[in-house]
Amino acid sequence: MLKLLKKLKWTSIVVFCALLLTPFVGLYLMNNGNPIHECITNRHITEYLKEQGYSNAELANAHFVAPNHSINKDFYYGHYMVKFKDDPEFTYYYGVTKRGKEVKQFCERNWIYSTTKQTNYYDKKNKSKHLEDDCVNRLDNK
Repeated sequence: MLKLLKKLKWTSIVVFCALLLTPFVGLYLMNNGNPIHECITNRHITEYLKEQGYSNAELANAHFVAPNHSINKDFYYGHYMVKFKDDPEFTYYYGVTKRGKEVKQFCERNWIYSTTKQTNYYDKKNKSKHLEDDCVNRLDNK
């Protein structure tokens, strides 16, 4: 009987703590994104860029970013933003598919053209230096 009461006590403490922490975990995830998605994105995309022949010396800036709106449901929520030193006017974005963990470049890229305001640049036909032929639209399958 004493053993049963002890188990019941610990079970109720664990349940109480879980209920107490749930709102805090939810707020953290809403404000900061899912850390597991960030880890998956960082690992797969850095490997992909190395396989494509890009070294850290060629990258001006490369890091994980969380978009402000929903994206293609086939991809994890986070993106990887890359600026190349030899193509500084464009910012490229990469994503990782949920199935197969394939890395794809998004056709949308930010373009700074003689102004300080960045604009989204969607046109696949107007090539930029590092645009891949098999890029995907991040707003498809929303």
